[in-house]
Amino acid sequence: MTSIIKLTALSGAHDEGPLCYLLQVDEFKFLLDCGWDENFTMNKYIETLKRYVNQIDAVLLSFPDGLHLGALPYIVGKCGLNCPIYATVPVYKMGQMFMYDLFQSRHNTEDFDLFTLDDVDAAFDKIIQLKYSQIIEMKGKGHGLTIMPVPAGHMIGGTVWKILKEGEEDILYAVDYNHKKERHLNGGVLESISKPALLITDAYNSTYYQAKRKTRDEQLMTNILHTMRNNGNVLVAVDTAGRVLELCQLLDQMWRTQESGLGTYSLALLNNVSYNVVEFAKSQVEWMSDKIMRSFEDRRNNPFQFKHLQLCHSLSELRKIPEPKTVLASVPDLEWGFSRDLFLDWCGNPNNCIILTSRTSPGTLARNLIDQPKQKTLPLTIRKRVRLEGAELEEYLKKEKEKEQEERLKAQEKGMLSGESSDESEDEMEVDQSLLFPGKARHDLMMKSEVGIYMVMMVIMVVYCFLARQDMI
Repeated sequence: MTSIIKLTALSGAHDEGPLCYLLQVDEFKFLLDCGWDENFTMNKYIETLKRYVNQIDAVLLSFPDGLHLGALPYIVGKCGLNCPIYATVPVYKMGQMFMYDLFQSRHNTEDFDLFTLDDVDAAFDKIIQLKYSQIIEMKGKGHGLTIMPVPAGHMIGGTVWKILKEGEEDILYAVDYNHKKERHLNGGVLESISKPALLITDAYNSTYYQAKRKTRDEQLMTNILHTMRNNGNVLVAVDTAGRVLELCQLLDQMWRTQESGLGTYSLALLNNVSYNVVEFAKSQVEWMSDKIMRSFEDRRNNPFQFKHLQLCHSLSELRKIPEPKTVLASVPDLEWGFSRDLFLDWCGNPNNCIILTSRTSPGTLARNLIDQPKQKTLPLTIRKRVRLEGAELEEYLKKEKEKEQEERLKAQEKGMLSGESSDESEDEMEVDQSLLFPGKARHDLMMKSEVGIYMVMMVIMVVYCFLARQDMI
């Protein structure tokens, strides 16, 4: 290998942080993933990434979740990243669902302004969608370089990236891959690739022992059945559009089996984009396991045509479903979203159960429950939007009007206020309105619009936790 290669780990080395690496091959710079942690922390990693934005020539995305592409809307919408972004079709589709759900989960409880839904759309509009084994040639400084995605397992569309310099050996970027076959996916193909000149990988699960699938499935069914027979509810904290697909398929099959005794209870999937996720999954059978492909081709049997799983987009819809019930709710870290809401509602009842499906980052609520399973009291900050009324509403509107007049005066002093800029300002106001009232937005969010002005209220309180817990990690 005669090329000059330099790898810079911006995040994801020596800790459990999100993944982001800068790979330089001669003069061409690849950004390998651009994840962000669950709390979107503006830490040293993000500041360092911002300094490299104008130097990046291409971005390669390996998985659709926040730990692999969570920072993409921010660096495109707020930092001006302008280069080709490559991902497989499912990573593009499911990644968008992940970011919509993450944004809405934060926006429902606080003023979240790191990026908007328009930034999400702008970022994903730049993505060039690829199929497995499709070879793409780089241009300009990347002349002679090719990239090719191959299956990584773990999540639908998950990718191991093969980077090849003409006439030289290849570079392999393989993180979070799973070489084993799964219920809905084939295993990764890393073993079939000849020894690369450079392998970029992780060791996150190198010392982790996982029980056999049959054992895990039996334990899951036993815990759910025991909880529901005791008139308790089960909260399964899941991601938005990744590993949740396998769990949906597994639980719906359990509910269909008469011997399981689960058919009389309720089963629901709760997140902001549940309908879209299931519809996308139905259309992506070609990306799934050989067994699912054969079943679909022979009998037109789509594994995501659920019989018992009910799709919900709000807590009010979920309340209409009779108890006891098992609810798959996002997000897995329990920091935001419907999973946190249900945790707060259900944690005081010892008959209820929570099932954690992944080891989230240190410091998150889910991780604290895993690391300290005997802890019974938890100090939590509860955030909620409270509708402004009466004097509070009048005071808020008065302050907003004064703020708007101040901005106009500043703009006039700088000579920037013109008919054209006024039109642009009105357009921006329309975008803001769409974010205030998600039901009217053009994004794929199944949300009901709630007209009104809200403020964020934060309360720190101690929660007594009596939930039975099971880790499925």
